[in-house]
Amino acid sequence: MATVRQAMILGAGMGVRLKELGQHTPKGFLRLGARPIVEEALERLAAVGIERVVIATGHHAELYEDLARRNPGFVRTVHNARYADSGSLYSLWCARAELPEDFLLLESDLIYERRALREALEHPSPDVLLVSAPTDARDEVWVEARDGCLVDMSKDRAALGSAIAGELVGITKVSRPFFAEMLRVGERLFRETLKVDYELEGLVQAARARPLPVHLVPDLVWAEIDDLHHLERARTSVYPELLRRDALSSAR
Repeated sequence: MATVRQAMILGAGMGVRLKELGQHTPKGFLRLGARPIVEEALERLAAVGIERVVIATGHHAELYEDLARRNPGFVRTVHNARYADSGSLYSLWCARAELPEDFLLLESDLIYERRALREALEHPSPDVLLVSAPTDARDEVWVEARDGCLVDMSKDRAALGSAIAGELVGITKVSRPFFAEMLRVGERLFRETLKVDYELEGLVQAARARPLPVHLVPDLVWAEIDDLHHLERARTSVYPELLRRDALSSAR
């Protein structure tokens, strides 16, 4: 099993569903504890052996650039100048020169127990998509799989077949060959529009050419923070529980 030493965080989004809070703060700089969630993510990544983190920036890029200055050699930023009229796959495409090896791909608005990273890194396949049991968090992305590999994703569960593998977490282990396929998908779709999602379009279409195994971690504690309801849920129930689990794991 190849050792994955770098990670990519997609942090260019504008957080429009967080309303006024999103206008002033990139989602990675939301705070549930003493520090922004992106700083906690960096600590978790370092703890599992990640040596270099690339962050795609856009909205309030200066905050991420300051973070990189405070973490020289560990954090590198790549700016998506078209962040206001593009999607997450374009942000990933902008960072392509900074990703010469296999990498972990993460969304900036995630909180998760450290075990999530180990589950992805220790999976025997060079590529893996992490899914969980339903969280009932609203706005879920459902993942359909066949023979253990990705077939499709949708926020509309009824639009998929019966073989629902779980709910998309937002953590993916990506090999260089699979990334090359994602870039080919992007370059084709960008001829029509830059508003292309890395997951619903990038991962799904790349998986048609190169299988992407799906790994279910049923009891995983995690949350995505897309709106004010998500933020309240993360603050009151998810964050305290993942801290508890991480503390128990460290004590063993």
